[in-house]
Amino acid sequence: MSITKDILIEELVEDYPFSVRYLMEKGIRCIMCGEPIWGTLEEAAREKGFDEEQIAAFVKEMNELAAKEEEEGAKPEKKIDVKKMND
Repeated sequence: MSITKDILIEELVEDYPFSVRYLMEKGIRCIMCGEPIWGTLEEAAREKGFDEEQIAAFVKEMNELAAKEEEEGAKPEKKIDVKKMND
């Protein structure tokens, strides 16, 4: 699976835990008060005023980070179980 602008925030957070920190550094909160933000990466970025070019750069950078983690065999950050947040 690869990260696209159409990936749901729930899937992004669950499958790529590093994305939470990455997006927060860009000013895009994908978890607020313990609750995930719903919608796609593109929708969340557009709400914060990012354009198509910036969103494409986010997607590229996050895919590069995911590939680097996989190549290095780095221990990925603990997966976030979004479904448990709703309990």
